[in-house]
Amino acid sequence: MSLYIVLLVVALLSGIRVAQEYERALVFRLGRFTGLRGPGLYWIIPFIERQQTIDVRTKTVDLEQQETITKDSVTIKVNAVLWFRVVNPADAIIKVANFNQAVYQLSVTALRNIIGQHQLDEVLRERAAINASLMQIVDAATENWGVKIELVEIKDVEIPESMQRAMAREAEAIREKRARIIKAEAELEASIKLTQGAKQMEESPIALELRRMQMLSEIGIDNNTTTVVLVPSEFTNAARSFTQMVSQQEK
Repeated sequence: MSLYIVLLVVALLSGIRVAQEYERALVFRLGRFTGLRGPGLYWIIPFIERQQTIDVRTKTVDLEQQETITKDSVTIKVNAVLWFRVVNPADAIIKVANFNQAVYQLSVTALRNIIGQHQLDEVLRERAAINASLMQIVDAATENWGVKIELVEIKDVEIPESMQRAMAREAEAIREKRARIIKAEAELEASIKLTQGAKQMEESPIALELRRMQMLSEIGIDNNTTTVVLVPSEFTNAARSFTQMVSQQEK
């Protein structure tokens, strides 16, 4: 009799289980799902019920490098990182055979598809928008599996060397174009200022004399052999008046 009691106690104790804080246990009774257990201490009916434990922490998955073609027919290699967690353990176990593999394959396929919908420049410049679109696509597909996609990030984009050289030449041409435009704008602004200054000096002969003296002082700063001959502005004005008078007489 005591042997039966000992066996009964051992059987009852064998049904004691412990789930960690980050774990949930799915209990199946004769093959039918009866509910979740944990975290902490719980008990299942020996030989009748069985459990399957699932981790509900966030998982990090490195999506292997994918060789794909962009919308503008450029072959590139892209890899990404995926973060997801199980929010409904029952769906993750019952509705899909291997949710980890399913999420991985779905993410890889979605990555290749979304890269094919964008041009190379968009892939390089608009990574945030592509990451958001990719996360939305994968999260919508895995919602039925009890899986929540938390974040998707494109980690690296590998471009062929020939395309890198072409992009470098394009960037150099853009910078040269920008430099020429800036130089032309500076010359235009300088010509406008010089025109305004000339008109101002024309109205004031004293200003013209002051500018002449300033020019002489600037020339005299350096030790050079330049010979400067000063012609009074009166002579210039007289020559201009004489020229105008001659031209009127000829008419």
